[in-house]
Amino acid sequence: MRWMVRGDVDGFFGLALDNLVQLILIDGLCRFVLGFPPELVYGRILPGVAVSLLLGNGYYAWQARRVARAEGRDDVCALPYGINTPSLFAYVFLVMLPAKLAAEAAGAEDPSRVAWQAGLVACLGSGLIEGGGAFVAERLRRWAPRAALLSTLAGIAITFIALGFLFRTYARPVVGFATLGIVLLTYFGRVKFRWGLPGGLVAVVVGVVLARVMGYAPVGEAPEGAVSLHLPVLALGELAEGVSGGLLLTYLAVILPMGLFNLVGSLQNIESAEAAGDRFPTAPSLAVNGGGTIAAALFGSCFPTTIYIGHPGWKGMGARAGYSVLNGAFFTVVCLTGLMAHVVHQVPVDAGMAIVLWIGIVITAQAFSATPRAHAPAVVVGLLPGIAAWGALLVKTSLQVAGYGQPGGPEFGPELLEAFQARDQWLHGMFALESGFIFTAMILSAITVGIIERRFLRAAAWSLAAAVVSSTGLMHGYAFTAGDVVLDVAWRAPWANPWATGYLVLAGILLAAPVITRRDDAAAH
Repeated sequence: MRWMVRGDVDGFFGLALDNLVQLILIDGLCRFVLGFPPELVYGRILPGVAVSLLLGNGYYAWQARRVARAEGRDDVCALPYGINTPSLFAYVFLVMLPAKLAAEAAGAEDPSRVAWQAGLVACLGSGLIEGGGAFVAERLRRWAPRAALLSTLAGIAITFIALGFLFRTYARPVVGFATLGIVLLTYFGRVKFRWGLPGGLVAVVVGVVLARVMGYAPVGEAPEGAVSLHLPVLALGELAEGVSGGLLLTYLAVILPMGLFNLVGSLQNIESAEAAGDRFPTAPSLAVNGGGTIAAALFGSCFPTTIYIGHPGWKGMGARAGYSVLNGAFFTVVCLTGLMAHVVHQVPVDAGMAIVLWIGIVITAQAFSATPRAHAPAVVVGLLPGIAAWGALLVKTSLQVAGYGQPGGPEFGPELLEAFQARDQWLHGMFALESGFIFTAMILSAITVGIIERRFLRAAAWSLAAAVVSSTGLMHGYAFTAGDVVLDVAWRAPWANPWATGYLVLAGILLAAPVITRRDDAAAH
């Protein structure tokens, strides 16, 4: 398999756009929410991001070529890789911002440095959990039905990816319809542009031109300052100071669930790649993912990396190993030179949003096409928690826009549940589903597969597992803060936890099913 083929250009534009969005978020949140000085963001954090992206993308490109050689194929697509979005938000708002506020209240000389140290410690902890879990994850993969793994991804894809960018497409239809038409024509219509032009490249170029015509680009004010080199610097001293200062224990309740979520999410993406025809070994794939996150922390980045959702989409574009190489090289240059501000200024997100929307469609379709037809109901069940989580995000964002959590404004609290329930909107259930929805989606789908196959003992085992996880708060546990609803990790005995109790009751019904029911094949017709 060659290092670079035409499809790698298309794949690069899609993956680069996704990673570019993460870098925009990192830049904006660090400078304007956390108040980090530019020299910390551009001189320490982004160079650390570059190390992690180059390490992972380089390995997964090499891994794809190795698998292609071993199997005598030329169509193996590397696992996509980049910054983990949920961890990005979690560590900014649940770790670094609280750490900074606490440091300010304590009269610390440099609160921003304390917040940065807290982020480094969180990133390191996440990497250790992901790397350590790599050696036990294959057992979970063998035990979990494919529908349970793929439907979880589909729930994320159809909401957080596809619908989000579909809204943007219809908000800016001139750019959106044109680029979406080019992407659908190329990949669903299975046609090629003349002169060998990749469809993704055509879509981005057309998108940039139309965005300029419509006044959407350039984006914001032109960046100040010349491009300059910022090499990565080890942050061992800051990490040691953060650990010794108790930051690891202080924020363990955030670090532990995020590390586990990242581990399970990456595992599901490896299963998605196998369903698309590319089987990669689980342990080394996850170990390198964890290693990338650890490298990020060691070199100053507070943001974990992950194996990305979307492998079937990149493979469908014709991407192989080269798109990973291009992605790693591009972001190394962008992060080490301060070039990112200039790229963002010239290339709006609108130019490439159709590619990401297409990825979301393909992932959702794969959840049905790559699982047994009889398991389709289990796939639908697995979609629901992700849809609920997205709905919860919309509700919370709407309340924040309305002033909730703002200085002098109303605060999030239990009274919201009563107000919405009076209108038959059960926010309590939505927030419960949002908390740990990756686990919930996988377990509910696995239970449904067990029932479909009449393997009631296995279905009961999954329900018992759900009771245990619910008791820890990793599933369904949530708490109100002044301006948000956050995961609440704390042990509660099953009899004091209604969700754990419910799962135990369900497990009892499933265990009793062979005795209290009889087979009825006629019901299927």
